[in-house]
Amino acid sequence: MSSSGTRSTVSGLLPLDTTEDVRERGAGVARQVAVLPVGSFEQHGPFLPLATDTLVACAIAREVAAAYPVHLLPPVTISCSHEHAAWPGTVSISSVTLHAVVRDIADSLRGSGVDTLVLVNGHGGNYVLGNVVQESTGSGTRMALFPAMEDWEAARERAGVQTSLLSDMHAGEIETSILLHAHPEFVKAGYETSDFLADDRRHLLTLGMSGYTESGVIGRPSMASAEKGKELLAALTDSFGAYFSLVTSKTLPSDASETGTSAVVDRRH
Repeated sequence: MSSSGTRSTVSGLLPLDTTEDVRERGAGVARQVAVLPVGSFEQHGPFLPLATDTLVACAIAREVAAAYPVHLLPPVTISCSHEHAAWPGTVSISSVTLHAVVRDIADSLRGSGVDTLVLVNGHGGNYVLGNVVQESTGSGTRMALFPAMEDWEAARERAGVQTSLLSDMHAGEIETSILLHAHPEFVKAGYETSDFLADDRRHLLTLGMSGYTESGVIGRPSMASAEKGKELLAALTDSFGAYFSLVTSKTLPSDASETGTSAVVDRRH
């Protein structure tokens, strides 16, 4: 953080803190918190980039870091996108690998005095992140997963997003709105005419996305707007306040003592 109190980034993705910035910020808080954006590299229809989930996670994390005294980390850009394998360009790693990467990052942070890690997840298929947070109890690292379904629902209502969370599954109104606000240069023409719904997706894990959509889109991107994207990010930033208070509290309900504790935040998909 510079002397003016602002944070510099490259394309909204990479934090440019120096080690002195990190030391200065850590000296002013009782508990140091790091924020790790976790995205993916997967198809998002013909009009959004493969890096959409990473861009969304970074946009959320960037707003959070501007509002709260947290250490912003660079994103994890490839994750568990196996359900999108039918489309060219999609790249995945195993859930075991993602689990190990996040745990290694948490261990490294703890070694430098940062004992709290919040995962900002931009991809709903990263189910393993919930397990990482759940298993962190007693590990010496407090962890939380953000945003939860309830945070997205509150943000959707505040921003005036008309599509339900069930219908707005992929490359729909929410994701397109956030990119129209944060990175409009990355949104190609065609989202205005790409609406497609498939609310009954009970066999998604077996069939993959290709069992439900030819275009890769499930949602109503035609209803997206930059204004909605801005309000979505503002609402999520406000919601993060409860997480920050929780993970920086002296003790948690699950704590056995004041040290070596962790937080589990409920998440649903």
